Amino acid sequence: MAVRIRLSRGGSKKRPFYRIVAADQRAPRDGRFIEKLGTYNPLLPKDHAERLIVDVEKVKAWLGKGAQPTERLQKLFANLGLCNAPVIHEQPKKSAPRAKTLERIKEKEEKAKAAAEAAAAAGAEESAQSAE
Repeated sequence: MAVRIRLSRGGSKKRPFYRIVAADQRAPRDGRFIEKLGTYNPLLPKDHAERLIVDVEKVKAWLGKGAQPTERLQKLFANLGLCNAPVIHEQPKKSAPRAKTLERIKEKEEKAKAAAEAAAAAGAEESAQSAE
């Protein structure tokens, strides 16, 4: 039985509230779980004390038993120092911009640079004329 530490959604429509639970990976997201480990309320500000409430001892015990946290919980636990932050992979080549798009971006940057230089030159001329 593979155990995951994951979020179980509660709350009403467009007002999410999550319980942090240890559950068998085959169990439904909001269904059966082994143990409740805490709560997570994403609607509260990041510095609010009740945004993330975790029983640290229980989480450490489950991680010690080999339970795998989901990526979202791994990020949250990394902020608490319970586990390492997930590895963020580089953008794959398949979704990188194509050659024509790169050309358009380069042309746009050159036009913006030329416009900035022209504005700076015009500003220098005005200041020289007003000094006379």
